[in-house]
Amino acid sequence: MKYTQLGRTGLKVSRLVLGTMNFGPQTDEPTSHGILDAALDAGLNFVDTANVYGWGENKGRTEEIIGTWFAQGGGRREKTVLATKVYGSMSRESETWPNEDRLSALNIRRAVEASLKRLQTDHIDVYQFHHIDRRTPFEEIWQAVDVLIQQGKILYTGSSNFPGYKIAQANETAARRGMVGLVSEQCLYNLAERRAEMEVIPAAQDYGLGVIPWSPLHGGLLGGVIKKEAVGGRRASGRSADALANSSVRAQVQAYEDLLDKHGLEPGETALAWLLTRPGVTGPIVGPRTAEQLDSALRALELELSEEVLAGLDEIFPGPGPSPEAFAW
Repeated sequence: MKYTQLGRTGLKVSRLVLGTMNFGPQTDEPTSHGILDAALDAGLNFVDTANVYGWGENKGRTEEIIGTWFAQGGGRREKTVLATKVYGSMSRESETWPNEDRLSALNIRRAVEASLKRLQTDHIDVYQFHHIDRRTPFEEIWQAVDVLIQQGKILYTGSSNFPGYKIAQANETAARRGMVGLVSEQCLYNLAERRAEMEVIPAAQDYGLGVIPWSPLHGGLLGGVIKKEAVGGRRASGRSADALANSSVRAQVQAYEDLLDKHGLEPGETALAWLLTRPGVTGPIVGPRTAEQLDSALRALELELSEEVLAGLDEIFPGPGPSPEAFAW
């Protein structure tokens, strides 16, 4: 396993991040525990979740599954850098209630306590804001975070789905309070969706945040979806099906698969390996539903992409260019 620093911190994390969103809704508890064990055995030490995972009436279920895994002992918690998130409403659909979402000091405090209980741990290593809160000032957010850090309940904070200007605003406010501020940003970033290169990733780099891309295969679009359709009859679904309905996108994906076929490369592993070459990227989030999918993701760590392949990928999926040159002189 390869490791790197998380942004400007001294914290060492694996270059792949184990995403757990499927644990509960699609992957049962024993299988989830098996994937967690396999990941840890491979040296993958960074595990990402969120309080809302489990979804619907089962919000919090994913954290509970991780908690029962920690409870097995064997150094599982001690070896894991644990990241979870706060923002989404934890109210059940049958009973909505105010102050159970967003980033008010009250909700942050309650959400941390609830996550700690579900996760069966006494602290969260990286506590992430799942979305910007347009109603709550950062002065209030950092006041709540400061208390939790002093109590030893969280160590670092990160953001998710933040625009560049909010990363700047958050960290400038933190700096005025003498706080470390955000140390990571989770953003949608992959070969087919490169808008983060324009402002989010430069802001993260300037403020010393590690970039953690989510949806590295763009909902399966970059995982060999057309070939799977032709060979195995597995039709695309969800985001990838919607994208392939666009003829120009389908042509792009076909060119991508043709390029990789020419070089004997697997699409999913290549998409992950490409992200590992990108400036500022700590490691992409992989969300395996099975042990086999985890094995495939781990192989990406050993994949060295040639300059020819990298140039071909840029030609098929060109980035937006730097800001402001991408939209100004």
